Amino acid sequence: MATPSLHWMTHPPAALTGGAVTVGNFDGVHLGHQALVAGARAWAARVGGPAVAVTFDPPAAKLLDPASHRLPLSTLADRVEWLTAAGADHVAILRTDAGLLSLTPEAFFEDVLCGLFRAKAVVEGYNFRFGRARTGDTATLRTLCEAAGVGFDEVPARVVGGEVVSSSRVRAALQRGDVAEARGLLGRAYGVAAEVVTGAKRGRTIGFPTANLGTTETLLPADGVYAVRAAIDGTRYAGAANVGPNPTFGETARKIEVHLIGYAGDLYGRRLAVEFVARLRETRPFAGVEALVEQLNADVASATRACEELP
Repeated sequence: MATPSLHWMTHPPAALTGGAVTVGNFDGVHLGHQALVAGARAWAARVGGPAVAVTFDPPAAKLLDPASHRLPLSTLADRVEWLTAAGADHVAILRTDAGLLSLTPEAFFEDVLCGLFRAKAVVEGYNFRFGRARTGDTATLRTLCEAAGVGFDEVPARVVGGEVVSSSRVRAALQRGDVAEARGLLGRAYGVAAEVVTGAKRGRTIGFPTANLGTTETLLPADGVYAVRAAIDGTRYAGAANVGPNPTFGETARKIEVHLIGYAGDLYGRRLAVEFVARLRETRPFAGVEALVEQLNADVASATRACEELP
């Protein structure tokens, strides 16, 4: 399935038109986003067209207020993969520009939803906002859909643990290091990916070689030691990862180092994707190498158990 990147005034391939559309940033593609795709799939079956998820690149906030831009929970490629896995027949990417952002809610509905995608149904969440300065809401959209004879569904909030699922809640959980809560909100383990770069190579001298990840495009969880999983050449490995500085050796730079249990190979220059399974402990300095090695052995045992407990 091709994923078209479209200007909002350029018509998409015919295969993306005449179905049910859901629009959003979809950062993280959490359970609430997945419910929107499920709703679009249900409408698509009713109207005899595709279920299409429409997202934006870059996010509007990056253009409107660059100083406030934060690392996302997912890359654009992640969003496409996970929206497709949630049931979207197609994912369309609208290139965000000043013209798109200046559209009124009415113009967005007419030019994008009806004009580009010829939507027969639109599915959005209870808190959806759209159009210039986010002045349109679901009441606006319902009125426009009814007037145009377009089906519309408003999907209620998805609640987990007594609170609404949202990208902000996932972000807050990660910033606390609570990767278990993040997993419950996403419906899968949270992960990051980056190229493996050369580090100090200190780990191999004490029996714990590590893969040092370069700059990540997405949010890292809070500093600490985590049980993780990573797949290499089709084999999944459990591991222990340190996020943050290495105070035992006087290093202050924030980074992620991953020890993969039972793996013996060269990963330099390869892209490694790591899933966070559980937070094991906080990052702290040790009196010396012997104390550090003792703790690392305990971390590896804990990481192994944590990974075995998940499917």
